Amino acid sequence: MTKLGTINTLLIFTFFVLHANFSLAQKPTDGRSWQSVATGMPDEWYGSDESVRVAENVLLYQRNTGGWPKNLPIHKPLTESEKTVLLKEKYNQDAIFDNGATTTEIRFLAMMYGKTQNDSYKIAVEKGLRFILEAQYENGGWPMFYPLRKGYYTHITFNDDATFRLMKLLKEVYARKPLFAFLNEEYLIKESEKAWKRGLECILKTQIVVGGKLTVWCAQHDENTFLPAKARAYELPSFSGAESVGLLEILMGIENPSHEIIRAVRCGIEWLDAHRLKNIRWDNFINAEGKKDRRIISDPLASDLWARFYDLKTGLPYVSDRDGIKKSKLEEIGYERRNGYNWYTNEPEKIIRKYPEWKARWQK
Repeated sequence: MTKLGTINTLLIFTFFVLHANFSLAQKPTDGRSWQSVATGMPDEWYGSDESVRVAENVLLYQRNTGGWPKNLPIHKPLTESEKTVLLKEKYNQDAIFDNGATTTEIRFLAMMYGKTQNDSYKIAVEKGLRFILEAQYENGGWPMFYPLRKGYYTHITFNDDATFRLMKLLKEVYARKPLFAFLNEEYLIKESEKAWKRGLECILKTQIVVGGKLTVWCAQHDENTFLPAKARAYELPSFSGAESVGLLEILMGIENPSHEIIRAVRCGIEWLDAHRLKNIRWDNFINAEGKKDRRIISDPLASDLWARFYDLKTGLPYVSDRDGIKKSKLEEIGYERRNGYNWYTNEPEKIIRKYPEWKARWQK
């Protein structure tokens, strides 16, 4: 072999060694969000050494109340000093249902118990369920935080599908679906069913009525009057083109629905169908300042969109900045809110497509 050939062989060998070491250093969870890791990994990953490490983190993050805080990279490795801090933070009153918090962790630990039979995971799941049951109002709604915090946090929270996730989880528990089949405490099973039924009553009570006709829901409703309520400055009382989808999905998932439920679904679907935004789409671009930006542009080939918020009086879509002033166009609000909030969605399309089949089964 020539000297050049030897050098090339060594370079190739070095490349493969480095590549192999890099691959070994990578973990399946690298680059993933906590939600993705919690419920979106391959089935064989749950029960692995890495999943057990993550599960120990989840136990550390669980508050003494039984719930979990939100928007934290729970799956990331922790130092010993970080673990010590988390043990102290167990007393924090920051457990929440927003952004999938608490329901996500319960689902993950339920999967881990199924793979490992580790009783600490089962105990944490049961504690989380008790937290959900305790946090529910007598009227069937759930606040955003529990224990309660002053301000808009006490409103009945449909925002970011919080109630949808809670209702879905409770139904799986009391119906003894495979994920939660290990739960054998009759109290939790029976109370989960009662809580689900109260939640259903709350959903029906909060559906907005205009001119004697049912429409859809707001992202949050007053816990006393059931009326649409304000949250953050730019989250004004409105018809919601986003949160209403999950609530309709709950209603459409009920076997042998009552006339009241059938009417609620029909009116909700009709409202969403009538409030499509046609021939527009998101467009990502570089603005004059050289920053990534986004806008809504006309496109006759675009799929339909729905606004996150529609005005309660006019039924027209709007956006808003942190000053709480309604604007009709995205470019009329500042860069931060324009790019930091999901003002439009295509989620209603999936529920509208399911409606004809559902209607054929139940509409009379």
